[in-house]
Amino acid sequence: MHASSVDRRFAGSIPQMYEQYLVPLIFEPYAAELAERLQGRHLDQVLEVAAGTGVVTRRLAHCIPAACELVATDLNQPMLEQAAAVGVPRQVRWQQADAMALPFADASFDAVVCQFGVMFFPDKAQAFAQARRVLRPGGVLLFNVWDRIEHNEFADTVTQALGRRYPSEPPRFLARVPHGSHDIDALMGELGRAGFTRVPEVETVTARSRAPSPHIPAVAFCQGTPLRSEIEARDQGRLVAATDAAAQALAQRFGRGPIDGKIQAHVFTVHR
Repeated sequence: MHASSVDRRFAGSIPQMYEQYLVPLIFEPYAAELAERLQGRHLDQVLEVAAGTGVVTRRLAHCIPAACELVATDLNQPMLEQAAAVGVPRQVRWQQADAMALPFADASFDAVVCQFGVMFFPDKAQAFAQARRVLRPGGVLLFNVWDRIEHNEFADTVTQALGRRYPSEPPRFLARVPHGSHDIDALMGELGRAGFTRVPEVETVTARSRAPSPHIPAVAFCQGTPLRSEIEARDQGRLVAATDAAAQALAQRFGRGPIDGKIQAHVFTVHR
């Protein structure tokens, strides 16, 4: 499923909201899990694509050898600027780059890592082919994608609430893009078309998303992702009201105090 240019635009206040709310809510558990998969490997150069605001970059900093060069890229310069502002406890080369046209020489990296970015690539086979091109023989591509939205309870609840609020044109960004690439067989096919010949290892990883109140995930999804643009296109000036409606739906399902919901993703390990 392809993402439009609006679906891929993380600008304005979105990078700050994303880092403040969405990163601790759903991204940190998987960042640790993904980065730890590189422990024990011989690594001289590691590339991260779709690095966002740097949650995986910060984890990689602790999991890869101190002498290893770490290059972190993203299509959206504002996200990289937010990542650099947060900082990483080691040298990192931040570079704006399109995953479908990586500006690096062939066989430059021992590992390519991508957390929850594949869903935003308009041509996944092309992006995978670029990852394969810049990998050295014996290198590894690590990436994860969200499972279907029904297995990710906060995102599903927010989507349903907004569907009730805008029944004639329900905002479906979360289902369409972040949770729109859950088909393992389809991703296997894209990897094959990209030139990977070894069968990928795939693991479905379930975790918990926790927040001190229903308001936090409501703000995270409604204001810290391109879902914000969908809401504003339907109801200019009513973003806060839509966020409140999402928070109310979360409170009804999970309670009004600290809340806890299921999250689930597929993790791919692909050897060159």
